[in-house]
Amino acid sequence: MKAASIRERNDIRQYDDLADAWWRPEAAFAALHWLAAARGGLVPRPLVDGEVLLDIGCGGGLMAPHASSYCHVGVDLSGSALTVAARHGVLAVRADAARLPVTDGAASVVVAGELLEHVYDLEAVVAEVSRVLRPGGTVLIDTINATRIARLALVGIAERLPGGPPPRIHNPDLFVRPDRLGKLFAEHGVDLQVWGIRPSAREYARFLANRSHQVRMVRTRSVALVYQGVGRKGDG
Repeated sequence: MKAASIRERNDIRQYDDLADAWWRPEAAFAALHWLAAARGGLVPRPLVDGEVLLDIGCGGGLMAPHASSYCHVGVDLSGSALTVAARHGVLAVRADAARLPVTDGAASVVVAGELLEHVYDLEAVVAEVSRVLRPGGTVLIDTINATRIARLALVGIAERLPGGPPPRIHNPDLFVRPDRLGKLFAEHGVDLQVWGIRPSAREYARFLANRSHQVRMVRTRSVALVYQGVGRKGDG
């Protein structure tokens, strides 16, 4: 098997290389567990049974524990990741985020967690996220800002740290400025509000000491690194 470290940046085959790591909270995708928990705290309660939560870029299905009240549909391009997600109760669909096989307004909640910094056609993906979201529905995002400090901290440094992203998983040329993202969503009738997030320093220290696998993400005023957002689609 080809080692992930020698893949091109943002090569989707890295997820095949790391397929056995998805649900090991101490392994390569540790931070995705922390981010999924933070995202899960923002998922609204469904108004009726059977409402759809569409999880775009679902990976191995780490949102599953936080979406149990919904019909949890996961979309991804990685077949190996979808196989893992299906084992955790996700209705797995292999598709491109820029061309979703989903009808207009089908989802009450759309999650695009740690996805937008991987896509090559951001405009198309935002348009699709907005299209499949019902009026009054909620979109949840987290992604990485297109700043010099993000390149340094999250690529140059974090890829070498325990709990950081796997080496070469990101292409920093695809990082996303929040003002650009907000404008794109607004063009499709979605009002997006964002804030910064980072790992709790105390809990990350416990993670490094192998005393805990879960690290709480806390809000920050700065959006210069990782930021999170909630959007609502207008009713009309």
